[in-house]
Amino acid sequence: MATKRLPHAVEELCEAGLTVYARAVGEGRIHHSEAGAVPCLVELGLLRPDLDDRQWLRPGPLPAHHDGCAGSLTGASITVLDGVSRINSAIDRAMKDVRDEFLAVQPGGTRPPETLAEVFPRDQALLTRGCRMRTLYQHTTRHSLPVLAYFEQLDGDIEARTLDEVTDRLFVFDRTVAFVPASKDRSIALELRHPALVEYFATTFWRLWRLATPMWPQAAPQPSEGGITTRQRAIAGLLVEGLTDAEIADRLGMNIRTARVHIAKLAATLGSHSRAQLGFLIAQSGILNQQS
Repeated sequence: MATKRLPHAVEELCEAGLTVYARAVGEGRIHHSEAGAVPCLVELGLLRPDLDDRQWLRPGPLPAHHDGCAGSLTGASITVLDGVSRINSAIDRAMKDVRDEFLAVQPGGTRPPETLAEVFPRDQALLTRGCRMRTLYQHTTRHSLPVLAYFEQLDGDIEARTLDEVTDRLFVFDRTVAFVPASKDRSIALELRHPALVEYFATTFWRLWRLATPMWPQAAPQPSEGGITTRQRAIAGLLVEGLTDAEIADRLGMNIRTARVHIAKLAATLGSHSRAQLGFLIAQSGILNQQS
């Protein structure tokens, strides 16, 4: 028997739709089978077909209010923040209100020194109030001198860990409010206060956290097995997925030149003379079955 479904506008998005949309935003895409129960997301343009693989759907931006600045959905559950200044103001308010915990995911290999200098007083004030701060970066950040210097200056309950890949940028404050980008250029963001959505993102953070490597000691060498480093093993996994050099660099938060250096070293270690042969040798070597 088909499930009866009532039409609704984006301003009245159902709780099931909110949950599925949050997953799509957090993971970057969602399989079309998981969106079957909430076709409203596709009808409203909140989920759109992935042009590279029709089995997947990618999140579209939530529409802003007609005034072009910001709009609210389901009461105060989701607020669309349009513009960098509006986004930063909302985050600053959340930073001032937090009393217990600030969780952050910061993708990319480094952060500009001027940005770190700007947020330092805000972050230190949070730590001085006795809050704890946990940040997830990508492994490439371990070699970023500005980020390392930033953490050395902060005083309080602070810890950072790294992974090869992380989600898009994410801030969670006291498990009551979360911020996620809603456009690729990060000029639009979502302020989430729906308990189920905030809990979902907080849970995602802590699951990634348990898999991550502590940031310190910063100079710890990468372990290698058979001459293959953990970074090269991560690249190998993306190579067999068919990703280009540019896509690999983007996923791992490094520049394309560094990615190509690692690919060349991996090819030399495995004795590969072509891209096609490299994929075959990776599969034959068993390096993707080794533990990081």
